[in-house]
Amino acid sequence: MALKTDKAPTVGEPTYDAGDITVLEGLDPVRKRPGMYIGSTGPTGLHHLVWEVVDNAVDEAMAGHCDRIEVTLLADGGVKVVDNGRGIPTGIHPKYKDKTAAEVVLTVLHAGGKFGEGGGYKVSGGLHGVGVSVVNALSTRLLLEIDRDGDHHVMEFADGGTPQGKLTVTGKAPRGRTGTTVSFWPDASIFEEIDFRAQTVVERLQVMAFLNKGLEIHFEDLRPDAKPPQSFRYKDGIVDYVKHLNASKEALFRKVCSFEQKEEAMEVEIALQWNAGFYESIHSFANGISTIDGGMHEEGFKKSLTNVANKYARAKGTLKEKDDNLQGEDIREGITAIISVRLQDPQFEGQTKGKLGNVPVRSMVERATNEKLAEWFEENPREANQIIQKGLLAARARVAARSARDLTRRKSALDGAGLPGKLVDCSSKEPRESELFIVEGNSAGGSAKDARNPKTQAILPIRGKILNVERARIDKMLKNTEIQALISAIGAGLAEDFDITKIRYHKVIILADADVDGSHIRTLLLTFFFRQMKPLVEGGFVYVAQPPLFSTLVGKEKIYLKDENARATFLAEHPNHKADFQRLKGLGEMDFGELKDTTMDPGQRSLLQVAVEQATIADEVTSVLMGEDVELRRNFIQTNAKDVRFLDI
Repeated sequence: MALKTDKAPTVGEPTYDAGDITVLEGLDPVRKRPGMYIGSTGPTGLHHLVWEVVDNAVDEAMAGHCDRIEVTLLADGGVKVVDNGRGIPTGIHPKYKDKTAAEVVLTVLHAGGKFGEGGGYKVSGGLHGVGVSVVNALSTRLLLEIDRDGDHHVMEFADGGTPQGKLTVTGKAPRGRTGTTVSFWPDASIFEEIDFRAQTVVERLQVMAFLNKGLEIHFEDLRPDAKPPQSFRYKDGIVDYVKHLNASKEALFRKVCSFEQKEEAMEVEIALQWNAGFYESIHSFANGISTIDGGMHEEGFKKSLTNVANKYARAKGTLKEKDDNLQGEDIREGITAIISVRLQDPQFEGQTKGKLGNVPVRSMVERATNEKLAEWFEENPREANQIIQKGLLAARARVAARSARDLTRRKSALDGAGLPGKLVDCSSKEPRESELFIVEGNSAGGSAKDARNPKTQAILPIRGKILNVERARIDKMLKNTEIQALISAIGAGLAEDFDITKIRYHKVIILADADVDGSHIRTLLLTFFFRQMKPLVEGGFVYVAQPPLFSTLVGKEKIYLKDENARATFLAEHPNHKADFQRLKGLGEMDFGELKDTTMDPGQRSLLQVAVEQATIADEVTSVLMGEDVELRRNFIQTNAKDVRFLDI
């Protein structure tokens, strides 16, 4: 029976027939919906292009054909990635008779050496085969160079992946080298910004070097004012990674426990060490890809770790028959662990590969941990006992914390709003327009009270440096006066009880002094919010203000300067300036008139207004504490307060 054709539409009637079905061919789907392939068109998506190209080079390393990768941020905004692997095949593809395999890889989605049983890759980070072709699609220009079979091959693409000619041999491979070089320039019409962040790239490359024992990765930034080149190579792989993550912390013991196991089509490497802190830090990877949302390998490790620790504690008599088993969270308190699995046909969730779904991996990791970790406990009784004792303390603290939280809930219910006495609240009851300024000391609170808008701006002075929550369990935390004041003022609870819908202010603004102590206090507060009110941070409700450190007179006008650098810049621009500089050690030194009128930037109305309008979550919290850059976050904490440690960064 013949298929019917669509009937002719009535005049003026909108159509929906066979002719309205659009078929996106080649790389068009990527340009039409880039977020489907790289997550977003913001900074994360932009850097994802680099990861795709580097991951291909790392796949060559995992296959045993590459031991050096070079990544360069070019002066003109491009990126160049060089590996000394085998080089992408240059012969004619058997299916696409007029195209080389290299052209197919760069222009056809779901094409690559990561499928089938041939001589491509048994293990790789690539799953969908869309990596480098997506990079090509989202670039204004891509230059492919292949050294293979003694020849140097070149092919260029432009305007979203259009070939500018065929793959051409331009000469002999230099010094007989083999490998692939991909240089690309992202399309500014696709991305919100096209400036690569060197620190973001460096952090990712360092992790890749940790995960691939013996692989050397070299990074260089050729842009103006860049830092010197860096190279990473770790002979002990993830053991070095654990030492690196625990370097700024107080390790519970010096040894790093490590073990590995290989089974058919799968293998796992695990390294772990405990520190004196209270937060767990488990980083998992599958075929070199960071599985930030965990998956089967993490589940298997956590379950087995709990079993091994409890069996050991009972066998040694540390846990008596009447005692309850330690919970997983007790045993994992203070742990830093790396779980790296490699397997064929990984099942990731989505193109960004945040979670691993292969069920057999869970069983393999469980078997390996049950056997190898139990052996390590027996061979290292001193360290094993320290782990168990720490777990017992964590269990007692967990019970105490539950009682403390229950008491806090009952007290809040009895006391109504339960607002702290020092809080100078605003008159508005609408959270969306209300702002809470956390200031340092009563004198600053007095100045801020007089300078504020009483309808929408509330002031909470805190006394000195609050409790460092990195070094205190929750039961002790809930007894601290300043912590109690913060919890009561914000009004949404704490930790797992925190309810973002109940916050009393949609802007919580840290307004500490400009000196070292103020920086310390700011970091302690950020630490508290990040640990105990994480949705407040993730939701964009936390702000950081920047008070000025200096003031000086220019004529009759008082000028405020942010810091030493701002003063140096001012003097360079005003070499004949004679007036003295007043160092503003604290907000309490400023009367309410100064605080109300202070401006550090043209067009701003007051220091309080600067805080609300300029010190946004994206500037100081999200990009640092919630971003991908492990070292950036650690450096931020250490720069602001050297004795504050984030244990899961």
